[in-house]
Amino acid sequence: MTPPAGVLVLAATPIGDPRDAAPRLAHELATADVVAAEDTRRLRRLCADLGVTPSGAVVSYHEHNEAARTPELVERLTAGDRVLVVTDAGMPSVSDPGYRLVDAAVAAGVRVTCVPGPSAVLMALAVSGLPVDRFCFEGFLPRKPGERARVLAGLADERRTMVFFEAPHRIDLSLAAMAEAFGADRPAAVCRELTKTYEEVRRGGVAELAAWAAEGVRGEITVVVGGARAQVVSLEDAVPLVRERVAAGERLKDVCADLAASTGLSKTALYNAALPPRLTAARTRDP
Repeated sequence: MTPPAGVLVLAATPIGDPRDAAPRLAHELATADVVAAEDTRRLRRLCADLGVTPSGAVVSYHEHNEAARTPELVERLTAGDRVLVVTDAGMPSVSDPGYRLVDAAVAAGVRVTCVPGPSAVLMALAVSGLPVDRFCFEGFLPRKPGERARVLAGLADERRTMVFFEAPHRIDLSLAAMAEAFGADRPAAVCRELTKTYEEVRRGGVAELAAWAAEGVRGEITVVVGGARAQVVSLEDAVPLVRERVAAGERLKDVCADLAASTGLSKTALYNAALPPRLTAARTRDP
């Protein structure tokens, strides 16, 4: 069966400075059969900055209408149209509308591609001063205090650097909740108005940053938080923990892998040390 000729294009838009737009973005805006925009007014402003006029249809595509509009766009795609999706800033589908359409397009056998470009997540990571070899993106925290506290409690032992988006009127509460869940001194960076005139990066412990944010913060905010440090546990202290969990029904191999990840100890050393003495002797006896 020949796949549909249409193409879905996800295009990253500037997160602040319009000069950051990829050169290909203007071409896609000018030539797409359909431009699906999170905010058509912002799209007009972007097009004016780039000196381009869309030749295709321009439709709104946001969180309140994406469920209803997705089938219409898939129909255009399967008919052979090139559909361009743009959000207010950054890459569509990353904490913005787009995922639902990508999922539907893939299911329909439509080709999906993207125009790479600005990313608040990657820029905040790069300037945070925190480890970036391993990281995870957590998006926006829940608005309700109880739900927010539960989510953060579940991330307290996360070893990777974490990235969050937050609204300016909630940033002080979120940072205070992080201090409660992660400890007051957990290192973090609050990145505000990235690429814009008043770009600012504040670094420090989450409690210190919460106190700063309580005075009032404006603009688009990305928060980068350091991961939990490995627990400092000796092999001798860890072995009783391994045996206790194995006695409760867990597999020795799984327990050793879990503790090795959280403590930095050798998985093999944990495994050998936790074996009953007779099995240890059998493993080390010469054949």
